[in-house]
Amino acid sequence: MSIYEGIWVPLVTPFNQGKPDLDKVQQLATQLIAAGIHGLVVCGTTGEAATLTENEQGQLLSAVLEVAKNSCPVLMGISGSDTRLLAEKVRAYTNQHLQGFLLSAPSYLRPSQEGVRLHFETIARATEKDIVLYNVPARTGVNIDLSTVIALEKQTNIVAIKESSGNLTQMMGLVNCSHLKVLCGDDGMLMDTLSMGGQGAISAAAHVQPHLFVQLLELMRTEHYPEAQALFTELQPLIRLLFSESNPAPCKAALALQGLIQEELRLPMTAMSLTGKIKLANELERLANLSLPVKPKTLSIPASGQFRSLRMVR
Repeated sequence: MSIYEGIWVPLVTPFNQGKPDLDKVQQLATQLIAAGIHGLVVCGTTGEAATLTENEQGQLLSAVLEVAKNSCPVLMGISGSDTRLLAEKVRAYTNQHLQGFLLSAPSYLRPSQEGVRLHFETIARATEKDIVLYNVPARTGVNIDLSTVIALEKQTNIVAIKESSGNLTQMMGLVNCSHLKVLCGDDGMLMDTLSMGGQGAISAAAHVQPHLFVQLLELMRTEHYPEAQALFTELQPLIRLLFSESNPAPCKAALALQGLIQEELRLPMTAMSLTGKIKLANELERLANLSLPVKPKTLSIPASGQFRSLRMVR
């Protein structure tokens, strides 16, 4: 299996009284690795990277690399609008033992496709490490067109793309026409992506019950398609709830309900609504008691008592 296949998780950034909680992020990374996830992303959108200082981002990366070691590849999220500054930033990580960078299109400026291409090429030439493109036009304001992706394949260290446009036609084009590894970045499209031939996902939802997402991938790989569809159907209510409010608020709420982190975000991000958390607690309880006759191996599901209770408000 290629490194850029499977289920990757873009880590949340746990906070404790306003500061990144490095112990908690290490514990979370360790648990995700033990659950079988295939890679980690530090300082992605889910990690609230836009609210972190350069020093905090470096501390988080070092903390995750310390526990990942050689057991799990790690990407560093890189985003912004100034091509020159971003090229300098990737150079600064040259001596870090990370696999590469998850690099989004330049935000806010809405450049032409030629500008998008030159942006990625310039940054890719600043490092020998891998570059994974990140197409998320809802956040950046610009799409990375298929023709631009194909042109970028000439840059040998551009190796994969996280596709989060929500456009099935574009996803199909990437899978069929591009030589890059295609990772789903829209969790609701995970089954569609795998069915088309995509190689996996960078999934925020996989923070919660990660073994189920790994199981789904294994079912697809071993051609147990009805079982995979049944499992994805069971996961869909969770996925919908985790994106019913701005990411990563619901994800942090779910992790807090599981006792893994404190539910703390940095402004302008705010915590999930009480109504949302009640629905989320009920869904976690349902999944904790889920029993599916899946192949090739039996699911191991935590007992329902693992989750913190949230009293129903009527």
